[in-house]
Amino acid sequence: MTDRPTAGVDIGGTKIKAAVVTPDGAVLASATAPTPPGGAAMLDVAAELVARATASAGVPVAAVGVGAAGVVDPVTGEVLAASDTFVDWVGTDLSAGLAARTGLPVTVANDVDSFLVGEATWGAVRGARSAAGIALGTGVGGALWLDGALYRGAGAAGEIGHMPGFGDARCTCGQRGHLETLASGRSVERRYAEVLGGAGPETVGAAEIESRARTGDEVAVRVLADAGRAVGSAVLVLAALLDVGHVVVGGGLARAWDLLEPAIRGRLDDEPPVSGHRIEVRQAVLGGDATVIGAAALARP
Repeated sequence: MTDRPTAGVDIGGTKIKAAVVTPDGAVLASATAPTPPGGAAMLDVAAELVARATASAGVPVAAVGVGAAGVVDPVTGEVLAASDTFVDWVGTDLSAGLAARTGLPVTVANDVDSFLVGEATWGAVRGARSAAGIALGTGVGGALWLDGALYRGAGAAGEIGHMPGFGDARCTCGQRGHLETLASGRSVERRYAEVLGGAGPETVGAAEIESRARTGDEVAVRVLADAGRAVGSAVLVLAALLDVGHVVVGGGLARAWDLLEPAIRGRLDDEPPVSGHRIEVRQAVLGGDATVIGAAALARP
């Protein structure tokens, strides 16, 4: 294994970030730009950001790892599925496209997979043999770390956001009752507006709902608690199926950790795993660098 740094790339719906990461998880330099429409344009920006970050770090990188939004085939590097907010993203060959642009070996994964690898390697669940990662953002993503390695299945392992059994609200995927309808930033905004009867000309954002909860807004407190209990229910399913003892929660909504954690923990205490093993649920600690750090770790030769 080389001691040279690797580059990590986080391709998201609103921005793309690249970073040069050392073998011990330190970020030497990074660069960020808005996400353009179209798969080819996104790869162009990603390659440019890798070059900028590498120039800033002043050292060459051995390889590039990518954590990309959507379902990514771990073998071919092709984007198999993605939100309709991504224009011409499905079908993009991430591996070949970025390798051609950078001249470097490329390893690809889903962005939440990369997030979990970052947290399992250098973050909140470092040292855990098995863990699950949950990202509470605009949607809900999930990933699995089993027996000390990322478990990808056919490319969508751990994607609990579209797990059914959480009511009857319509999900962004078109089906009903998925975890994402309760525990995502978008669903928190929707449910807050519904309880208030849709009052007001604009949707109240998740960050503002969090702020209102801290000042005693009962509706805000309730929708965040409902989100937390839904996450707790999903964790119980993961524990029953896989006996995962550690869970790390990140994403924008996880900033309200002090409001979510009591509800998550309360749900776990209501129906503890039959094994009797306590489930450790922790907030992510790597922040906005988790995905690039994890992607860079996956790219280590």
